[in-house]
Amino acid sequence: MPHARRTERQDRHQPERLETDRFAPATRKRLSAPALRTFLAIADLWGLSEEQRLLVLGYPSRSTYHNWAKQAREHGAFTLDVDTLIRISAVLGIHQALGILFPDERLGVAWLRRPHEALVFGGQPPLDVLTSGTQDGLMTIRRFLDAARGGIYMHPNILDETFTPYEDGDVVFR
Repeated sequence: MPHARRTERQDRHQPERLETDRFAPATRKRLSAPALRTFLAIADLWGLSEEQRLLVLGYPSRSTYHNWAKQAREHGAFTLDVDTLIRISAVLGIHQALGILFPDERLGVAWLRRPHEALVFGGQPPLDVLTSGTQDGLMTIRRFLDAARGGIYMHPNILDETFTPYEDGDVVFR
């Protein structure tokens, strides 16, 4: 029986396959040490306690956490699970968004630590949601900051407070 060729029409109707290479053990092993080193640097910047770090990482045992940290600092080889890498990825995205939204790292950290009136935070500091121990808490902060970067309302910051509105004469048509 001749080998049947798939048509473009058939391909369009097939569900996309999950790209599994990014979850492969070799890929996770390659990413684990640099990801954890970066996480540790951000956790230091944000002033996270050991307990908060454990919660952000999905609550591994303290001995596992300390082993990972030692291996990461020594550029050793270890493999984090997918959940932990996703959590670290969310932290990296949060850090990046804070760097874009605030002109100074201190202001971004202050934003994390102050109570926030947005409904998603319920009057809590975003850091409380971030360190709730759930991946959803991390992703909530990440999505909120990504929305703020996209122009969806967030409380004004120093740049907004010193902004001078444009006037008609400032607009140039060519």
